[in-house]
Amino acid sequence: MPSGTVTSLHRWPVKSLGGEDADALNLDARGVAGDRAHALYDTFKGAPRRLTVRQVPGMLRWHASYAGTPGGALSTDDVPLPVLTAPDGTVFRWDDPDLPAALSDDLGREVTLKRDLALMQDLNNSILVTTQATLDAVARELGRALDLRRFRTNIHVVLDDDTPPYAEESWEGRSLRVGDVALDLLHPCERCVIPTRDPDTQVKDPNILKWLTREHRGLFGINARVGGDGVLGTVRVGDQVALA
Repeated sequence: MPSGTVTSLHRWPVKSLGGEDADALNLDARGVAGDRAHALYDTFKGAPRRLTVRQVPGMLRWHASYAGTPGGALSTDDVPLPVLTAPDGTVFRWDDPDLPAALSDDLGREVTLKRDLALMQDLNNSILVTTQATLDAVARELGRALDLRRFRTNIHVVLDDDTPPYAEESWEGRSLRVGDVALDLLHPCERCVIPTRDPDTQVKDPNILKWLTREHRGLFGINARVGGDGVLGTVRVGDQVALA
């Protein structure tokens, strides 16, 4: 039975902006506390549209964090306002009246800001789990290292040596215990174009998605939800992981 260890944890305070690593994450039925609790919107065909890197790759130049709030200290129901760092290093609080104009000027379109503690993942109420074996295998096939940030994961694990790459593609409907938390595994994550963008330079490499689509139906990682009644739980770097 596959088992392993959590090697890194990640949260993304503002959807499609750069995020932050954490030593612990609090989880409930909605997902990771504060993960994608904020988003940028523009207007498209007369209606509000939630922006992602698909429309505006320059969003990756901005970074968001819950400054001074370690992962284990961030409550699912008391999420602070994030702090955004612009490409030139200027720092804005989410409620800074100058932030919308700064974002609009840099991104080349008028944007508005939205906060929603129900969270705004592409798949509602979800957590993304990825494995090092699969990341390494894709990198070998492409002939170069791949930055994990491309895949915007929440929980990254190293599994036992006898667990092959892409094993998570067959885990749908099973349970993954991470420390004391049980995650219900939903389905492998079908990737869009976001992983093709370098998180630092925004340069596009379409070969990443082309290869994943050709060889693995575009899949990388697996979506999950907190199991049982979805009550608060905490996962930590170093937690043991076991598939049931």
